[in-house]
Amino acid sequence: MPEARPPVTDWSTDFDHTHPDYAAAAPQIWEELRGACPVAHTERFGGAWMPVRHADVTQIANDTEHFTSEFVIVNDFKPDGSTRPRGFAPPITSDPPFHQESRRILLPAFSPKEIDKWEPATRKVCVELLDAIAAKVEAGEPIDAATDYTQHIPVRVIAEMLGLPEEDGDKFRGFIYRILEAPGQNHAMEYEDTLDFYLRSKVEERRENPREGDLIDFLMKAEMGGEPLTGEHIGGTIALLLIAGIDTTWSSIGASLWHLAQHPDHRQRLVEDPEVLPFAIEEFLRVYAPVTMARLVAEDVEVGGVCMRKDDWTLLPFPAANRDPEAFEDADQFIIDRKRNRHAAFGLGIHRCLGSNLARMELTVAVDEWMKRFPDFELSDPSAVRWSTGQVRGPRELPVRINK
Repeated sequence: MPEARPPVTDWSTDFDHTHPDYAAAAPQIWEELRGACPVAHTERFGGAWMPVRHADVTQIANDTEHFTSEFVIVNDFKPDGSTRPRGFAPPITSDPPFHQESRRILLPAFSPKEIDKWEPATRKVCVELLDAIAAKVEAGEPIDAATDYTQHIPVRVIAEMLGLPEEDGDKFRGFIYRILEAPGQNHAMEYEDTLDFYLRSKVEERRENPREGDLIDFLMKAEMGGEPLTGEHIGGTIALLLIAGIDTTWSSIGASLWHLAQHPDHRQRLVEDPEVLPFAIEEFLRVYAPVTMARLVAEDVEVGGVCMRKDDWTLLPFPAANRDPEAFEDADQFIIDRKRNRHAAFGLGIHRCLGSNLARMELTVAVDEWMKRFPDFELSDPSAVRWSTGQVRGPRELPVRINK
């Protein structure tokens, strides 16, 4: 079990993004801080900052001189710089110039054309899950849209893309929980249960028994500077695809269904006007962007009127930036057909999410198939909805009632 987090005394001077209170009320906290700080600070995690204005988040995301991406999960243990410029999970943990080449390697695999090939498989996954939910509805069993639907879609899709066993899904969810929801905490386990062991084992298995056509095969054949990728590079990139490719997307799908469960007018609009779906997807991404990234301060720098010191952490809460009224008209409102929507759900700067085409496709298919099957549904117990803690925010428990 994770350690209990001390209560927060003041979100502007003692914030804790891993606290359940933050998970439950993050949008309200961002709004409060935007008027009070607008760059919050905490002595937790060895010292960390949290800007909430779009301009400040943008400044940091585009500044690779004063900030390093060596480690992007804020926790109590700070890296010592020994893995720079590659980092543990390239390219997301890589700094220039290593970053550009390590990202370039992956771009062909996540191009729109390549991702389009995965839409039929994604629809098949969604339909199978919805068939199982329909059976539970007929049997009078309770439905949880998170545990019965959203958390399975990206797990099954990314496992197939990587060529990993679908039955390892529970392992993936365990890795995600320990790394993203309870980072840096003492999780008693055997080495064989860790992500590091899993990755090393899978890379070694592939060296001994090569397979054709999946992303691990793609990485095994890739070169950088005329040399094959190292085992550490391959394993780190697999880790990135697992962690970033699963939790972020299931959180987006879950938050979208959470919203629709409470807005019958938006459900009706999607049913009567299917062409509004692409606009709705972008607005789901803006209003319920799941990802907060992080950086370490490499050199002292001023942001938003405060001086960030070398080796401080700083969060990059893209969801807060998306709700900044200085950047978006009616920023606190969900406008289902919003036309101008240059949101930051997929990040900003050189580290903008290279898997955005995949995430957008999975979100679109998941919402589309759910609404085709269950256009009338609602939260069965709003107080039972539980949001994840840490740097990826989405519903982990989402009990709903399907109205026949």
